[in-house]
Amino acid sequence: MFKKVLVANRGEIAVRIIRACREIGIETVAVFSEADRMALHVRYADEAYLIGPAPSRESYLRQDKIIEVAHKSSADAVHPGYGFLAEREDFAQACAEANLVFIGPKPSSIAAMGDKMTARETVRKAGVPVVPGTEDVGNLSDTDLLSIAPKIGFPLLIKATAGGGGKGMREVTSIEEMPALLVSARREAESSFGDGNVYLEKLVEGARHIEFQILADEYGTVLHLNERECSIQRRHQKLVEESPSPFMDDELRQKMGSVAVKAAQAVDYVNAGTIEFLVDKDKNFYFLEMNTRLQVEHPVTEMITGIDIVKEQIRIARGRPTQYKQEDIKINGAAIECRINAEDPYNNFMPSTGKIAHSLLPTGPGIRVDSGVYPGFEVSPFYDPMISKLIVWGETRAQAILRMRRALEEYRIVGVRTNIPFHQTLMDSHRFMGGQYDTRFVEERFSIQDEQDGTDAEIAAVLATLVAHFDTQRSAQFVMRNERDTSNWKWVGRWERMHR
Repeated sequence: MFKKVLVANRGEIAVRIIRACREIGIETVAVFSEADRMALHVRYADEAYLIGPAPSRESYLRQDKIIEVAHKSSADAVHPGYGFLAEREDFAQACAEANLVFIGPKPSSIAAMGDKMTARETVRKAGVPVVPGTEDVGNLSDTDLLSIAPKIGFPLLIKATAGGGGKGMREVTSIEEMPALLVSARREAESSFGDGNVYLEKLVEGARHIEFQILADEYGTVLHLNERECSIQRRHQKLVEESPSPFMDDELRQKMGSVAVKAAQAVDYVNAGTIEFLVDKDKNFYFLEMNTRLQVEHPVTEMITGIDIVKEQIRIARGRPTQYKQEDIKINGAAIECRINAEDPYNNFMPSTGKIAHSLLPTGPGIRVDSGVYPGFEVSPFYDPMISKLIVWGETRAQAILRMRRALEEYRIVGVRTNIPFHQTLMDSHRFMGGQYDTRFVEERFSIQDEQDGTDAEIAAVLATLVAHFDTQRSAQFVMRNERDTSNWKWVGRWERMHR
């Protein structure tokens, strides 16, 4: 049992965890860098402590400072959120040694599944199919990887063994371009996770990215909360997630769900996690990786199951059994999540920084916004550009798409550019509406410019012309000053007093 939780993260996920703790009566402690001094999670928490300068390596990745703050604030537990230290077994072990409850899996499970190469070998021995790659090997030098790559075959992926979220990942189409991409991938992995090790994996072309949410307690219960479709990606970064997947059928869902549970059981997994798969056109599926943490896209699962995953994480960490059994998990309706990023979709998705001058959030039935910003907040270049997540629920997928269109139309953010226009265009795409997409869809078969037929631009031009004309007309009108130096009202008042 614990009464105070330190949230070792920032942004919308820190706010999400703080809200869950508040609902069940647990006090919260926030940590922040100098760039996040005025961040929303700092305002929401019961206590907040500065842990270092803006760069994450000097603040949010400093295990010693976070544990020091935990002791200083008398926190009983630490929730890592996602990213940063969430998949570092040494941090989970350090928390245990400091008598802090780590709200997540055991260090041994993180070590087995958090390291992607070890995870592939573990599940392969358990009979789970994996994507061909550098299995049965440890840390490899660039020279080793260059010699192995032709045996795997191109195209292939360079992937960071620690962390996820597309960080430290590069696509390679030839041996000539591989050395530079290896250097780039290692540099990004080192910056994001403090570990520059990478491995190789065959790129499955035309695949869909489908993952299963796992919940497991200390009493042997391991269950899945069905799938999430995460194939709408750009540069291996997820942009839109939905559940259930329009590609899945009941037979495939049951088969993949049982394999996901089997993979978690292979490492004696406890708490929340996600088993990710690649599924080809013929519905053959391969284990991709396991994320031993809470996922960015967990709200879509919460919307269709009614289960608060963060609260379940806390419940399991407290040593209690999960409240659910596999037969209790039902799919109710459909949910879609759009990641709202501070980037310009018309300029190759370049990051956009600056102060948010105005923000108007969409509301109404079936709409949820997980955000970590507010009007006046400064979007800095130091962290991930995601500023919020827009999630909608509908009785059917078609209704969810219509509701997402309406929500995106209502959403207003002034001060920085966002990718809201991209999401609006995607929701109008016939291929997306028909569920006909894969992980290459955005980069190869979708363009925000191509999808727009110019009608909106013409309407905007006509309206702009009318507004300009109206303003010109109004400015040309003059109200002449009355010949008398007093108003007509005063003259009437004087006349009434004279004739009383």
